[in-house]
Amino acid sequence: MELTLTQPDDWHLHLRDGDLLKAVVPHSVSHYGRAIVMPNLKPPITTTAAAVAYRESILKALPASSNFTPLMTLYLTDTTSPDEIKLARKTGVVFAVKLYPAGATTNSQDGVTDLFGKCVHVLEEMVEQNMPLLVHGEVTDPIVDIFDREKVFIDTILQPLIQRLPQLKVVMEHITTMDAVKFVESCKEGFVAATVTPQHLVLNRNALFQGGLRPHNYCLPVLKREIHRQAVVSAVTSGSRKFFLGTDSAPHERGRKECACGCAGIYNAPVALSLYAKVFEEMGALDKLEAFTSFNGPDFYGLPRNTSKIKLTKIPWKVPEAFSFSFGDIIPMFAGNTLEWQPSLI
Repeated sequence: MELTLTQPDDWHLHLRDGDLLKAVVPHSVSHYGRAIVMPNLKPPITTTAAAVAYRESILKALPASSNFTPLMTLYLTDTTSPDEIKLARKTGVVFAVKLYPAGATTNSQDGVTDLFGKCVHVLEEMVEQNMPLLVHGEVTDPIVDIFDREKVFIDTILQPLIQRLPQLKVVMEHITTMDAVKFVESCKEGFVAATVTPQHLVLNRNALFQGGLRPHNYCLPVLKREIHRQAVVSAVTSGSRKFFLGTDSAPHERGRKECACGCAGIYNAPVALSLYAKVFEEMGALDKLEAFTSFNGPDFYGLPRNTSKIKLTKIPWKVPEAFSFSFGDIIPMFAGNTLEWQPSLI
């Protein structure tokens, strides 16, 4: 069996920088036409000038024949100014602003500590500039159980934000719970949407502990109960325009995952499209796959859909055990396993 789809985009991607950027970018550009590139580097991409410079670094790292377009983002802080938002919009290369609650995930220590107390004027300018806010939707209060942090964020931050600024475009990134599904579905189409990762569609929290601790299945937001996984699967395969592809592919060198305090992040760029196809096939919804991978994202961002095509062939292929580079190994999601859908650009 073969499927021909409009070439997808990845609306949530970590490309890192330096040698790691050069190592991982080929896996994404071989499948996707564009990607929203996350800004949580060290130091973070907090200014338009830094975003432009990071974009140039990505373009220099691309294979010679690639037409891949990086869509840049700014890292929101307590001191981001409305003028920075205006400047970012004028460049034509910055497409969104990312909200990391301080301490929520990798390199988020410089994130926002008080959204309503310190960032309202910036958010108002984002409405004026039609600049989406991309949200890592978890509270960081240590009192809140890690499996409840998405729901608490919706109740205490996101719902009040939407009520205060109903014209602000918001993407709730990498949703993991039925609570997030219900929230997104309750919001006005065109103003609130969500990205969904392959790991949150095919794994539940048991995958962290089967046969021992599984560091390469550890990501943030953390995997949830099976009932939540099923709710997210039902949402993305329903045909709703509010959900679209965002891999949250997050590479780390093997030693930073397999250690006493391992990093959060799953490297899924080589396998994501295969896993999305698997999920849609199992739900009898392959006719809805193209909208999720290729239409809903650009439609929400107000960008044209890609005109190039990609082919998915149902033929078994084995995921490499590791990708080896001069700085070390990167372990991909489902390493050593056999998948059934193999993508290739036409």
